[in-house]
Amino acid sequence: MIILDGKKLSDKIRENVKKEVDELQKSGTTPGLAVILVGNDPASAAYVNMKSRACKEAGIYSIAHEMPDSISQENILDIIHMMNKNPNIDGILVQLPLPKHIDTTAILEAIDPNKDVDGFHPYNVGRVVAGLDGFIPATPYGVMELLKEYEIDPKGKNVCVVGASNIVGKPMATLLLNANATVDICHIYTKDLKAHTLNADIICVGVGVVNLIKEDMVKDGAIIIDIGINRLENGKLVGDVDFENVASKCSYITPVPGGVGPMTIAMLLENTIKSAKNRKQKA
Repeated sequence: MIILDGKKLSDKIRENVKKEVDELQKSGTTPGLAVILVGNDPASAAYVNMKSRACKEAGIYSIAHEMPDSISQENILDIIHMMNKNPNIDGILVQLPLPKHIDTTAILEAIDPNKDVDGFHPYNVGRVVAGLDGFIPATPYGVMELLKEYEIDPKGKNVCVVGASNIVGKPMATLLLNANATVDICHIYTKDLKAHTLNADIICVGVGVVNLIKEDMVKDGAIIIDIGINRLENGKLVGDVDFENVASKCSYITPVPGGVGPMTIAMLLENTIKSAKNRKQKA
């Protein structure tokens, strides 16, 4: 069993991003990222702080717009329109989830697709589905880079994606399909999850359920990508896979923490650099 070390790979990617930022700055371009945080959810605030720190370490200019959860949708849209017009901002991301009175789709669609470094705008979603160049959501993008680093080719493999969210599950399935895998998507209404996972050479799971994937649901030699992140009552972070009992059956497995999580931040930085390069070419 081999651990897929996302921390190690993300460090390598972030070091490369730093070099690319240095090169861009020499030619007069400093990449910029704007983050919009609505409300005071501790997990969301922690993610925003991590992104801000990562930007600072890489030399990327970053700004966080923090707003109370009572803010109106119109006020958020005004901020987005302002950022769309700001020539120094290459990436705009809205930390999800948003308060219930806000239409998340309307907010995401308001972002300029050329600055949509989260890859959630329908324009970029469509391009990725069609196999065209576009911004790929950071978490699935990170998983694909992790597979590539360990020379795991999804081509011809049976893959089970557990979770069908727009942020992780659907784009994950799309990228694997584009890589010529045979993809099975399971979700809350799937009747017999075990029947699907037992047939899989690769299982990607990200639904936020502790120990959802158990030893008897995994075939020998399977590759496990645990995208879930859950905090236990004792403060320990765990994924959606019963790691202790499943790991011995696997050929490869991601740990939580230290697997997919660090890759998400790294790929967000990659997307921001990509946007900055596009800006420089148009200048």
